[in-house]
Amino acid sequence: MMPPLSMTLLLALAPAQVATIKAELVKKHGEAARARIDRGVDQVASLWRTEDGDLGAFALEHFVSDPAALDVTFERFETNFEQLDGHFTEIGRELRRPTDLDLGDLQKVDPLFTAFDASAHLTDDLFDSKLAFVALLNFPLTTLEQRLTDGKTWSRRQWAEARLTARFARRVPASVQQQISASQAAADLYIAQYNVWMHHVLAQNGARLFPRGKRLISHWNLRDELKANYADADGLARQRTIVKIMDRIVTQTIPAAVIDDPKVDWNPFTNALTVTPAAELEADAPKKSASTATTPEADVRYRTLFANFAAQRRADPFSPSAPTAVERAFSQGAEMPEARVKALLTEVLTSPHVATIAALIQQRLGRPLEPADLWFNGFLPRGSVPESELDAKVRAKYPTPEAFAKDIPRILKALGFSAERAAYLAERIKVDPSRGAGHALQSARRGDFPHLRTRVEKDGMNYKGYNIAVHELGHNVEQVFSLYDVDHTLLAGVPNTAFTEAIAFVFQAKDLELLGLGTPDAEQERLRVLNDFWMTWEIAGVALVDIGVWHWMYEHPKATPAQLREATVQLSRQVWNQYYAPVLGQKDVAILGIYSHMISYPMYLFNYPLGHLISFQIEEQIRKTGAIGPEIERMTKVGSIAPDAWMVQASGEPVSAGPLLRATAAALSAK
Repeated sequence: MMPPLSMTLLLALAPAQVATIKAELVKKHGEAARARIDRGVDQVASLWRTEDGDLGAFALEHFVSDPAALDVTFERFETNFEQLDGHFTEIGRELRRPTDLDLGDLQKVDPLFTAFDASAHLTDDLFDSKLAFVALLNFPLTTLEQRLTDGKTWSRRQWAEARLTARFARRVPASVQQQISASQAAADLYIAQYNVWMHHVLAQNGARLFPRGKRLISHWNLRDELKANYADADGLARQRTIVKIMDRIVTQTIPAAVIDDPKVDWNPFTNALTVTPAAELEADAPKKSASTATTPEADVRYRTLFANFAAQRRADPFSPSAPTAVERAFSQGAEMPEARVKALLTEVLTSPHVATIAALIQQRLGRPLEPADLWFNGFLPRGSVPESELDAKVRAKYPTPEAFAKDIPRILKALGFSAERAAYLAERIKVDPSRGAGHALQSARRGDFPHLRTRVEKDGMNYKGYNIAVHELGHNVEQVFSLYDVDHTLLAGVPNTAFTEAIAFVFQAKDLELLGLGTPDAEQERLRVLNDFWMTWEIAGVALVDIGVWHWMYEHPKATPAQLREATVQLSRQVWNQYYAPVLGQKDVAILGIYSHMISYPMYLFNYPLGHLISFQIEEQIRKTGAIGPEIERMTKVGSIAPDAWMVQASGEPVSAGPLLRATAAALSAK
């Protein structure tokens, strides 16, 4: 249900009234201030409501013309917003602890606290108190086009002013923001508890292929388990089984009784359920009764996705410059036009390198490629090491989250950070055991610290948890530098999510080296490039599906969850048939729709392929100097400016697929 129209109405001041206000301000402050007055009054008038009172009186009181006073006003906003944003971030993190962290059974009240957003009324309060209007009256509100073109020559202060006013570009009511937070929290919890107990998943012939105790969250662990099975004798059978599980999840033909229940055995090929024999039960099985009913999940996945869409759509009337969540994701989130992002993705999807690398993979496997090979990782050293060996090594090294936290200084020094900077970072990064797959939770004020979350099982961290932990550590390092060491806290962070993902990828690529399995030689580095290209090719299609699904929801706002499921499956198959079927040899496969981000992180997935492209640009720059640590520190201190402006400062050229394609071409020619 959309907000009532009365909530969206703003005070429509007559042009003559606005002109009178401007004239009075020019009379008071002088002709030299006219340009700032014209801009500021227009910015305020565009969001002023009848209940806000007398705009003219407000403008006469709060327009600042004295440069020194303007500087002090700016500093007040910057200082106080750091405190507001920082403490609200801390409150949210604490309220989410039971659902985010693996701290035992959830209480019924926990999801309610998680859904509660203490900051939901902040924007309302800032407008009602007139603080938002003071910022809009005195500092420029910029467009995406201005940030992408004029921003190349802006000073740091100009960028900080742009970030200050950007938070007031729209006036979303607290009730709408609270619904967005609640739907997001519900989706996060749904995904965090979406586990499959693999010992109880049967192969096509009824055999048990997976060891006891293996509990995999969808999609992250399922995908990573598939990758890990290239080194095992029965790996292909396991991979085909995982692909079938994924298909059942996407099409929602998975029985509800299977989800996070090891008391039933399930054959995903026949969809049959049986009660687990007593001899095969898990020691730490959840305390609930087994059910052999094959009742499907009943489109819970798509009901959750549509709830996120409905909540985001309620904000549309209050975002005139970007009136859909899709437009906001690109113009306000990524600050890159959708068409440009799609063009970058398509450049990878249609690259002639795809067929060449596919032929190499087929040669390595000694068989035709099939859908599971979408996640082929046999180019990497770990692709030749059984997962069980990696698990054993990681468990011995990191039996607890505290053990990983204690090892962070060593890890960072191995990445080229000095002992002093490694200690500085380690003191500011906290490690927690995640209920879900893992994530990095940033801090927003100096004095608070980012948190690294990764899954740690009862017998210790396994390789999947470690691989995620190294990835999240990259996020945390960026989060420390881009908050604690940036010159303006209004510029804290990086241009968009893809940039922090790129930095995390740089760290993650070193996971085996950091585990003590040796420094890659030239051949291993060449193969790593091929692997990264293949990963980018894979996730680029997933991103197109995600974007397509959101466009479909806007075109069908009254759709049912069942209709959304059918549309998602159809879009997944269309993208698959266009880009993947010619390579992987099977048509109408729906597994591009498996990513959990589609459900719990609205319009997020395109950041991953962008992140891979950006990580190659960062790595290309790092190779020039030979040190990850100092270069990452230099880059992250640039802060949150426009993507191309950041990348030019970091590597000398705008965001591009060029470095990845060049590196891939070189790797192929050197075979």
